[in-house]
Amino acid sequence: MTRQMIHPDNSIHPDLSLTEQQDYPAAIVGYDGTIQKGTHYDRHRHRRAQLFHIVSGAVTVETERGTFVAPPERAVWIPCDVDHTVTYLQDTRQRFLFFRPEAVSHLPGTPAVIRLSPLLRELILGFLGYARDAATEGPAARIGAVILDQLATERAAPLHLPMPVSLRLRNAVSAVAANPSSKESLADIAAMAALSERSFERHFRVETGMSFRAWRQQARLMKAVEWLSLGVPVGDIAERLGYEQPSAFIAGFRKAFGVTPGRYFSDEP
Repeated sequence: MTRQMIHPDNSIHPDLSLTEQQDYPAAIVGYDGTIQKGTHYDRHRHRRAQLFHIVSGAVTVETERGTFVAPPERAVWIPCDVDHTVTYLQDTRQRFLFFRPEAVSHLPGTPAVIRLSPLLRELILGFLGYARDAATEGPAARIGAVILDQLATERAAPLHLPMPVSLRLRNAVSAVAANPSSKESLADIAAMAALSERSFERHFRVETGMSFRAWRQQARLMKAVEWLSLGVPVGDIAERLGYEQPSAFIAGFRKAFGVTPGRYFSDEP
């Protein structure tokens, strides 16, 4: 069977008249392209909801809710009118879908990283094979409807690091988020926030839904996924993150993601 090709319309990033204004009729607008490593987009928002399907490469997306890491064959879901910044960790091939607000009212109202089933990946590719002005009716519109149906069944991947809401807690843990192997103790972090350890833990759990210890472990795992996507060897990652033995890192990674680090990008659920 001949593989569906991307229509030339969808190799050009849609302009604001297609992604922001209310008068463009298509429920979904698509784009397929490559963005260079190091590209950064400051905080912005879209009227349409957005799906980043990462084909190759890796991207981080920051929102008020926290930081998300999307490695290959995952996708970041950004609901309508959610402020976010985007940083590309390496040259990244991706497929964007922009959705009219009324088309995604049944989908989650909070950002997430989701796994894409083989079916959904092929549906996205098939949709991008049609001209943009063909997406309002006919086969492209029907494929779009199935995409919307399938998105409701995709499960979130544990690639989210929630950040505290209050400025003093956020400032106190920002260095740990950037470098989760840092050696600061809970007492050190609490002191930065001008709180006792007990008060810090109480406020931190309320604002993030996690204990600081669990949050720090999640920060390590997210950094590990980022480095894996860049091709860093598993042993080097374990050492960088402060594990005494690679086996301890591998066990923690398997517990969180269900597979070992070496198989993370080759196994699909």
